[in-house]
Amino acid sequence: MIYIVLIPLLLACFIPALSKLKHKIHTGIFVFFIPFFIFLYFIRFIGDGFSPIRQSYQWIPSLHINFDFYLDGLSLLFALLISGIGALVVLYSIYYLDKTERLGQFYVYLLMFMSAMLGIVLSDNVFVLYSFWELTSISSFLLIGYWHFNERSRYGALKSLLITIFGGLSMFGGFILLYVITGTASIQSMIEQSDVILNSPYLPLILGFLLLGAFTKSAQFPFHIWLPDAMEAPTPVSAYLHSATMVKAGLFLVARFSPIFSNYEWFLIIVSIMGIVTLCWGSYMAVRQTDLKAILAFSTISQLGMIMAMLGFGTQVAVYAAVFHILNHATFKGSLFMVAGIIDHETGTRDIRKLGGLLTLMPMTATLALFGTFSMAGIPLPFLNGFYSKELFFGSSLDLSEGVGSTAQMLAQSIPYLAVLGSIFTFVYSLYFFFGVFTGNKQLDKLPKKPHEAPFGMLTAPLVLVLGVILIGIFPNAVNGTFLAHAAEAVYGNEVITDVYFWHGFDSRAFQMSLIVVGVGAILVLTRKKWSGVYNFLPGKLSANKLYDVLLDKTDIYSNKVTGFYMTGSLRLYMAIILGTTFIVTYAFMIITGGFTIRFDDLAPVTAIEIAVAIVMTVAAIATIFARRNLSAILLLGVVGYGISILFVIYRAPDLALTQLIIETVTVVLFLLCFYHLPAMRERGETAGTKTVNTIISVGFGSMLTLIGISAHSTDWFGTISEYFIKTSHSLGGGDNIVNVILVDMRGLDTLFEITVLGIAALAIFSLINLKNNKGAK
Repeated sequence: MIYIVLIPLLLACFIPALSKLKHKIHTGIFVFFIPFFIFLYFIRFIGDGFSPIRQSYQWIPSLHINFDFYLDGLSLLFALLISGIGALVVLYSIYYLDKTERLGQFYVYLLMFMSAMLGIVLSDNVFVLYSFWELTSISSFLLIGYWHFNERSRYGALKSLLITIFGGLSMFGGFILLYVITGTASIQSMIEQSDVILNSPYLPLILGFLLLGAFTKSAQFPFHIWLPDAMEAPTPVSAYLHSATMVKAGLFLVARFSPIFSNYEWFLIIVSIMGIVTLCWGSYMAVRQTDLKAILAFSTISQLGMIMAMLGFGTQVAVYAAVFHILNHATFKGSLFMVAGIIDHETGTRDIRKLGGLLTLMPMTATLALFGTFSMAGIPLPFLNGFYSKELFFGSSLDLSEGVGSTAQMLAQSIPYLAVLGSIFTFVYSLYFFFGVFTGNKQLDKLPKKPHEAPFGMLTAPLVLVLGVILIGIFPNAVNGTFLAHAAEAVYGNEVITDVYFWHGFDSRAFQMSLIVVGVGAILVLTRKKWSGVYNFLPGKLSANKLYDVLLDKTDIYSNKVTGFYMTGSLRLYMAIILGTTFIVTYAFMIITGGFTIRFDDLAPVTAIEIAVAIVMTVAAIATIFARRNLSAILLLGVVGYGISILFVIYRAPDLALTQLIIETVTVVLFLLCFYHLPAMRERGETAGTKTVNTIISVGFGSMLTLIGISAHSTDWFGTISEYFIKTSHSLGGGDNIVNVILVDMRGLDTLFEITVLGIAALAIFSLINLKNNKGAK
């Protein structure tokens, strides 16, 4: 599976070269086959006899970070959505994006995102999952800001990045705590130790961290504000990321860890409340919008809230309904986003106030929108898949009071009413979308383009998704036992057997709730203009977006004040802060840990030669302070370096002495060349206070290094690494000269980068020497 996860990322490297042929062959044609073949790879696992598959590949085994992949029913469902809808989105983009666009960048970002999402749903290692999680945030940032010349695109990209990265860091904290408690980075192993986690004093902290990551990613209230602004992305991005895949990553996280927390009452309470509030608020706000993609954005928020609420309910029916609606939502919402893109592409606007009467001009598009909106509304028709999962949602909301605590009992009483309320507004915005665009009077004079039906190629992708809506609606049990039941079992933790039927009789309370939704919703649709004034009071001037903007502005203002306090342009101040902070923190740490240890045993005898060399080095170092010329200061520093070489010789380290001599010689030469072009040294008139601070920092930092050296010799916190070098220099490095093995093999990368840095510095100095003064140069 590692090849399946990384292939999109690897093949993305060739897209820039292929994009050079875009005027002959659209780049999307090459890209289409990547998700298509991945979809074919995963579809072969569908069937009644499916069982989970594990695969592991070493990455950083010393830190217990490996590519551990786990394919069960839940990850299979998401993998099919990621690859299947990914293929349709690429197909749609071939007709949506003109060849003059930066297609190379677009498809690189898209494939990067595809790899990241596959990595999330297949990873069993929490640290690998987190790595892919953040890659989705970065790639979605690039996709949302694809039209970077548009200010709203840049704003939406930054907002999504800040909010989702904030949640991702929180989630990472939860992963670290889980790793510390269980001693494993495997999610499945953590599930096996659920009792240990539930009995941990860190349980509330873990739950809070994980849910914060899930809520921000899946646009739950009040973190939903990034999703509407992300609609500035091209429509293929919205159809892929913001309806079918990325926003469901948060749902996947909650579903994946549900077997651990399902017996924890506060998990059920928090997730249920957050989901049902998001459902109601998202559906209510969708009716207020005038931009087609904004309507769909808030409808996505409401649908994600509904799925999150069902995961919070935690019952067998609710869990099955949740995974069923994940599939259903991907089909009808993906098709509706594409329909919105077609309308924008063919009319030049997404403003519903300028649209109307397009049914006769765009009959195929209208037909696709009809099935998508009616399925999203949950209208009770046997060929609409959305009704089935919506009715299961109602049914699951009625059975919450069984086997729960007193706190959850009070919540359970209100859930069915809130479910109906949110679904009523879902019905309203669904019909508002369809009838507002395709019925009523034509307003051709307000449209930038003369509307006409889209080419069949652009209609193909939404047509496939609408066929999915219809076929799942007619044959719901065809997808039940084959892979939906397996997905529900992975979340619920036990076998889930649920046969789906359209008709349960008039006595069914869930069906009665559906009838209430249709009846009340129809009245609100017909009277929408009369009651729409309620939006002046709720939300009115209250807005989470305003709070976000204020927090961002204030953070920027106060950050500038803080950085302006010390970023004065004074190199002396910067060095004083760095060195002063270093020795204060080091001294404090040594005091706390008892690091001030001085021992004089096991020392080599000191002879007169060593004392003489040390005196010369000390005198040279002090003399650099009083040097008045560049050349004198450099040569005095050279004396210190060559003195160290002599000490290496005395202590029988000729290799180190030779290395020190070479480095010191090259450094002195480079300094001489550099200082030749710099102004002559001059005496600086500094105040007594400045000189005192300089003296304190110099003496303090020098004393710190001296004490660290003495303490390193005097303490034995760790075993010496020299024994390891002695034992392994021949077997690992193939050499008997231990120093050479250390430099070349044991710390070969360190040596390589030291040489690289020195080479870069040499090239820089060479460039300065050969730089000719241009006339008029300042």
